[in-house]
Amino acid sequence: MNGSLDTSSTVETIRLKRGPAGLGFNIVGGVDQQYVYNDSGVYVSKIKEDGAAGQDGRLQEGDKIISINGAVLEGRTHKAVVELFRTAGEEVELLIQKKESHHMNGSTGSESEHQSPASVLGLLAVLTGAAAILFYIYRRRA
Repeated sequence: MNGSLDTSSTVETIRLKRGPAGLGFNIVGGVDQQYVYNDSGVYVSKIKEDGAAGQDGRLQEGDKIISINGAVLEGRTHKAVVELFRTAGEEVELLIQKKESHHMNGSTGSESEHQSPASVLGLLAVLTGAAAILFYIYRRRA
């Protein structure tokens, strides 16, 4: 990402009403705290289930927030964005760029499909053990 809005990504307007737990999400980023290399954008880092965003269900971790109530976030510090949220009022309109749902290398599967090296080694150890047992049984009969 380079800080400019990628037109191939989905852009969506989300309106949230502040609840007892606030808007119910955390942010990262800003010109002083880049979260994505070469991109000073502001991103959703955590959704609180009991907050307005969690109950609404449309805002997701990793979404980029483009504006709050029409105020564009590009070029703002993290602290300035937090202050915008704090003073945004009861009803907040967010323009967001949805997080890409697939990896840049073309994979469209979930991360759970990828095995860690430790699990591959564990499987290899089990197969090696089974082969050794079969070899032992074969040698005893021969």
